[in-house]
Amino acid sequence: MDNPGLPDADLLFEQAPCGLVVTREDGTILRSNQTFCNWLDLDPAQLLQRRFQDLLTVGGRIFHQTHWAPLMKMQGSVAEVKLDLLHRQGHVITMLLNGVRREREAGVYYELALFGTVERDRYERELLAARRRAEELLSEKTAAEAALQQAKAELAAAYRNAERRAAVAEQMVAIASHDLKNPLTAIKMATQLLERGERREKERRLLGNISHCSERAQRMIADLLDFASARIGQGIAIRRRPIDLQKTVDQSVGELRVAFAHARIRHLARHCGVVEADPDRLQQMIGNLVANSVAYGDLQHPITLSSDLVDGVAIIAVHNHGPTIPEALIPKLFEPMTRASEHTDAVRSVGLGLFIVREITQAHGGAITVVSTAATGTTFTLRLPARMAEQHR
Repeated sequence: MDNPGLPDADLLFEQAPCGLVVTREDGTILRSNQTFCNWLDLDPAQLLQRRFQDLLTVGGRIFHQTHWAPLMKMQGSVAEVKLDLLHRQGHVITMLLNGVRREREAGVYYELALFGTVERDRYERELLAARRRAEELLSEKTAAEAALQQAKAELAAAYRNAERRAAVAEQMVAIASHDLKNPLTAIKMATQLLERGERREKERRLLGNISHCSERAQRMIADLLDFASARIGQGIAIRRRPIDLQKTVDQSVGELRVAFAHARIRHLARHCGVVEADPDRLQQMIGNLVANSVAYGDLQHPITLSSDLVDGVAIIAVHNHGPTIPEALIPKLFEPMTRASEHTDAVRSVGLGLFIVREITQAHGGAITVVSTAATGTTFTLRLPARMAEQHR
């Protein structure tokens, strides 16, 4: 039932707040509303039997032929296609096009709706603002150049001094760490000999504490030596050889279960195979990541290691539940002396574990990533190239 309060359909078509055009499949215009004609400053009679694509700029015609016309045929519609049409006086008017393809008894028709856009005005405003800003920056450049050159010279001198001091400090750390290895080894061996005899409970506890502390000190010294080696430019040395990925991870997990008896550690192996890597360094990386999980994770839940071999890449992941790592900390998490929280780490106390893991991973040509969310926990993932192992099979 018609509503007497509304204009008739023809009036609605002619005065619609958008351009409306009906064409044949080849683009021949059969009807266009007054809004569209006003935008182009053309009479409806001037548009009849002209092709719609002839109203476009050269670029618009190319875009019509290569993109939106084929899309109309294939999918039957297009939406929000940006086109440049030519005004009768020659300037360009930018419009957005929505179109549908209709198949009727008399043939195929394209029904097009076009909308004006303020994109051009916004772009011009941005250009003017950018030009003003460029002029302001240019006026400031001359005054800043002299100060910049002076600051560069001062910074270069300070950097050279800092480099010298850092090199001396790192060499001292390397020397001291190396020299501490022998007395610690002697302490550990003496402790093991004393543990073999019959001892009272208090003596056994004391010997156990000595053994635990010496092992912890040895791990810290190993980290310090690796840190010093990486910092003075030698890098962390690795010795590649073919190894069974699953057996190596299993062996590491077995040793970690003894070292961290209070934690539940499990290993999920997927695809097995041989890779070329340094087994000692691989176990060191796994140990550091598990130690990190023990120190910062929730030990009410198990620590899960997973190993896989996919498309020539060995993938080892270590997952734990517990507090999430702050997102702002993740970009610098693998830098030395960085901690995920203020929680005291009884396993390592120098903050080098993740730095060492990253350095060993990079020495293998691999990468390490971390994902930490409240819902899924924290997962460190190692990806090491295994392609060289093919030469040894």
